[in-house]
Amino acid sequence: MSDPRDSMTLPRLTEEGQADSAVARALDAAADMDGFGTDVAATLDWAVMVGATRPLDHSAIDDWSLLASVAGRDVAAARILEPHLDALDILGQARREGCEAALESIGAGTGSSWGVFAAEGPGLRLEAHRDRDGWRLSGTKPWCSLAQQLTHALVTAWDGDERRLFAVALRTPEVDAHAGPWHARGLVPVVSAPVDFTSAAAVPVGEAGWYLRRPGFARGGIGVAACWWGGAVALRGALLDAARRPGADQLSRVHLARVDTALWNARLALRSAAEAIDADPDPALLAGRVRAVVAAAVETTLAESARALGPLPLVADEPHARRVADLQIYLRQHHGERDLARIGTSLSEGRGAW
Repeated sequence: MSDPRDSMTLPRLTEEGQADSAVARALDAAADMDGFGTDVAATLDWAVMVGATRPLDHSAIDDWSLLASVAGRDVAAARILEPHLDALDILGQARREGCEAALESIGAGTGSSWGVFAAEGPGLRLEAHRDRDGWRLSGTKPWCSLAQQLTHALVTAWDGDERRLFAVALRTPEVDAHAGPWHARGLVPVVSAPVDFTSAAAVPVGEAGWYLRRPGFARGGIGVAACWWGGAVALRGALLDAARRPGADQLSRVHLARVDTALWNARLALRSAAEAIDADPDPALLAGRVRAVVAAAVETTLAESARALGPLPLVADEPHARRVADLQIYLRQHHGERDLARIGTSLSEGRGAW
């Protein structure tokens, strides 16, 4: 299988020849690591370093290129990096809007590793209440990735009838991160399990409802899609190798072409969104469209690579097998028909003209 860093397979959202020092630094540091993407502690340390060395004025295309390139090297590493960078961006946006959180009160600093826990689950509810000492969180939050390894997280909790974002320290007696259930065959080290909060001290980030209304919410959602795309580009490399082998027939080139055109289309969607996101009047609809395009391209890639390559790389090529399993789990963050229904609702209500 081709090295994902090879010029033919490196996920590239920018044009050939454009210097991207942040991507180069991140991949160079990763190349010197043992257990990149599998050793969570080491990969988190790397993610903190990447977040600390990003340019302050990074653009959407800078962020998405970085995430795609990391996913091209290792999908799990991108899954670890993405929420950390998202949290830093959220905190930065709050600071620019005059809502800087008092992070020092929960022991957060430049060496903190961050997650973003915003999922909801049936029968589970995390409540925020205020006492004389400040804000407290009580209840259970589902789908909290790496909660046992992270130092801090941004967490949505219910403040009355609205969800509000809070920063919280995770390594305290008031926070109990579950070890499972987690029987995943993909993203094995990225355990996503419930966390119980018992009157845990928290710091508000923005006002009630701000997290979901902020312009950066859509940008973060597309960042996840950039990870999906970057991981799939490495599978394109495997198909390219197969089509170049002596004796390769036309079918191998058909599979390659289907994947290539799907991923090329997704790349165009990501590039177009990077140019439009900050000025788009309906960024949520833009994000929904881009995620749908990218998700479809990755589904095509997974299906075509399975048909073209057969079972051998799934059982004999550990990096390939892990990449496929990781992408299959990661892609489930796309809600499929539910997300398409939201797009259709927007269109039926007269929004989203081309």
